[in-house]
Amino acid sequence: MSGAAQSGGIDFEGLLRQALSPVDPPERLSERLESTLETLTETAFDELDSWEISAMRDPRNWVRPVVAGAVATTAGAGLVVMRARARNRSRKRNQRPSDPLELIERTVRDLAEEARHLLDRD
Repeated sequence: MSGAAQSGGIDFEGLLRQALSPVDPPERLSERLESTLETLTETAFDELDSWEISAMRDPRNWVRPVVAGAVATTAGAGLVVMRARARNRSRKRNQRPSDPLELIERTVRDLAEEARHLLDRD
C-alpha cells in the first residue's frame, strides 16, 4: 500500500495533513463576538421593557417576550463567560492557583462579578 501511495498515487497523508492544519482565527474575532453578544442582550432587554403586562393576558402575545428572554439569557451568559475567560487569561501564570478547588472558586467569583456588571449596566 505504501508503495502505491509513493509511486505516482495520491498522497493521502499529505492531503490530510494539509486539510487538518490549524487555522488561526481572525484577530478581532473575540471583539466582534463580544460586541454582537452585547447588542443581542441590549436588544432583548429593550424588547422585554417595551411589553406591557396587560398584553400578556392573551397567550398569542407570549412568543415575543419568551424569545426575547431566551435571547437575553443566552447572549448574557455567553458575554459573562467570555469576559470571565478574558480576565482569567490576563492573569499571569504565577498568579493562577495550583489547587483545583481554588481555581473553581476563583472562576465562580469571576462569573458572578461579570454577571453583576452586566445586570447593573442594564
